[in-house]
Amino acid sequence: MKKLLTLILPIVVLSGCSMFPDHGQGGMGEHHYSSLPPVLPDQPLGPEHGLRFEWELAARHLDILVLEGAELCFPASVVQARKMQDRIVRELLGGLEFDAANDIIIQREALERLEKQLDAVKDSRACVIPGQNENATRELVAKIYGLLNADNQFAFNSPEVNPKYMGHLAEASHLLRDLPQYHLKVTGHADSVGNTAANKTLSLARAKQVKRYLQIFGVVPSRITVAAVGSSDPLFEGNEPEVRLVNRRVSVELVEVPGLGQTEILKGGQ
Repeated sequence: MKKLLTLILPIVVLSGCSMFPDHGQGGMGEHHYSSLPPVLPDQPLGPEHGLRFEWELAARHLDILVLEGAELCFPASVVQARKMQDRIVRELLGGLEFDAANDIIIQREALERLEKQLDAVKDSRACVIPGQNENATRELVAKIYGLLNADNQFAFNSPEVNPKYMGHLAEASHLLRDLPQYHLKVTGHADSVGNTAANKTLSLARAKQVKRYLQIFGVVPSRITVAAVGSSDPLFEGNEPEVRLVNRRVSVELVEVPGLGQTEILKGGQ
């Protein structure tokens, strides 16, 4: 009888300490994270922030592949890629930078492989993506325009591109591969602080920095022109800190250069 009680007691204790989620809810490892919490302005940057940026680029790459039809042609690969994105977020939130770095490498290779497979089946017409017409092109142009003219502000007296806008530039550059008829005009702006000459120089440096990153992400230099207007074309009037922040920006125009006909311009920053 004593032996039986000895065996039962650990079972009761273990079952009492165990926690199980409701049926169908999954454990903590099954929770999905679509994004990482933002980096605060006064938060010191460390190696994990470089990994966050790499995760963001991979997430945008996956979004682009889905937009191009990967989910229709290779649904299982897209599901697997999304699960890997969630896994990397959990690793970053848990401080597992080494594991996150390894999984980012694996994810990047998987997405490059998926991109090649998608290009192959589309070229061979083995997988036909519906809706690829003039309306789809206009939607793509609108998406690129939105990316190039959102989160495009700069710190005071700085030409450095902020990390979020850098992610937008990467995604827009990838999408521009399918629209070779569009060129870009990048115009730099400054706020109302400082003299005219200094603001003109600073705004030109901002436009050139954006062009530099667009080239890094694959846009050929001949498709990009830069200009600078200093503080002469503010988005909003006023000298409050929040107004000055909005005015420290770049605006990007998508210029269609068809073989024949008039040039169509979508103006950004207004």
